[in-house]
Amino acid sequence: MAKTSTNTHYINNQEFLAALVEHRDRVQLARAENKPTPAVSNYIGDCFIKIARHLSYKSNFINYSYRDEMISDAIENCLAVVDNFDPAKSKNPFAYFTQITFFAFVRRIQKEKKQMATKFRYIDQLDINDLVTQEHDNGEFQNQFLEFLKTQMD
Repeated sequence: MAKTSTNTHYINNQEFLAALVEHRDRVQLARAENKPTPAVSNYIGDCFIKIARHLSYKSNFINYSYRDEMISDAIENCLAVVDNFDPAKSKNPFAYFTQITFFAFVRRIQKEKKQMATKFRYIDQLDINDLVTQEHDNGEFQNQFLEFLKTQMD
């Protein structure tokens, strides 16, 4: 018995392309009539969400605690540039928006690392012993929070 290949993808690239072409036509018509830009269809929005969620499961993005923020940034970036996709130049919207999503993830990671470095610098400049210990402690116990902060800064 021969096995038939049923290759299913989470986004049909041809349907995605057709939806983007339809959206592009509506945008051009609205611009010609000096009307506000129409919103993207639910299908296009679902595709953006699927691209961002599936890319977030990739090994280089899965372990970040701020993965939801990465996904939100990616969807926002895709919505911001949806009108820039030109079907005359490319027939692969999946690859186009996956690249946008990838770089949105990278920017969020850089932003979070910069913020974390700022926090560590602030903690390093503080005199933590004065903040955490009290006068009546007499140094008889070891403060686990203080030890945790010191190990995190190293």
